Amino acid sequence: MKDSGLRIRVERELRERFLEICREQDKPAAQVIREFMREYISENSMLTETKERRNQK
Repeated sequence: MKDSGLRIRVERELRERFLEICREQDKPAAQVIREFMREYISENSMLTETKERRNQK
């Protein structure tokens, strides 16, 4: 279910290689990007929370 869109600019070669690998893995590019975003948030949320706690002291 699509809530909103995200438009980004990337180098043509980067885009083409990314799409090629997605096709090889039979995964939609949007799904791969969403997975990356979730993983990035998960990995970096703790860092952000730690920084915020330090700033509150």
